[in-house]
Amino acid sequence: MLYLMELWESIRDFLSTGGDVLYFVMGALFLMWVLMIERFWFLTTAYPKMKKDIIAKWEARQDTTSWYAHKIREAWISEASDKLNARMLLVKTTIAMCPLIGLLGTVTGMIAVFETMATQGTGNPRLMADGISMATIPTMAGMVAALSGMFFSTRLESRVKRARDKLIDSLPHH
Repeated sequence: MLYLMELWESIRDFLSTGGDVLYFVMGALFLMWVLMIERFWFLTTAYPKMKKDIIAKWEARQDTTSWYAHKIREAWISEASDKLNARMLLVKTTIAMCPLIGLLGTVTGMIAVFETMATQGTGNPRLMADGISMATIPTMAGMVAALSGMFFSTRLESRVKRARDKLIDSLPHH
């Protein structure tokens, strides 16, 4: 319990040092991970059943060689592909948004530095340092969030592609 309290304190200190923009970075990061975890869950639990059903329907067909059969096969593959790729664009968008939100933090932090310089002068380095840290921490947080998402989304995309390719191979067309 003490460890969780210390962890919460450090997170709160980090958020206060980086400014309010860090809450938006944290929100984008949370959304990104929820979406990626949902996609991994779909690939490991729901999709295998769906694939099995499609293969069973294909094998139950008497006609697998006609033009109509090929169009039905293509439709099933397309439907499965749509479900596999669902929300992948949103994952990529949240990954791209993280550094941009961090840059917004840079701009707001630099505005705070210039505001301090305008009101207090350049003689108070402590006040300027607060603004500079408020400018750099969100950028770093946005980049780290995006990097974590890039690695796992790339793995997720390759798994989606592999799952689609295996489905295509499982539905032989004569």
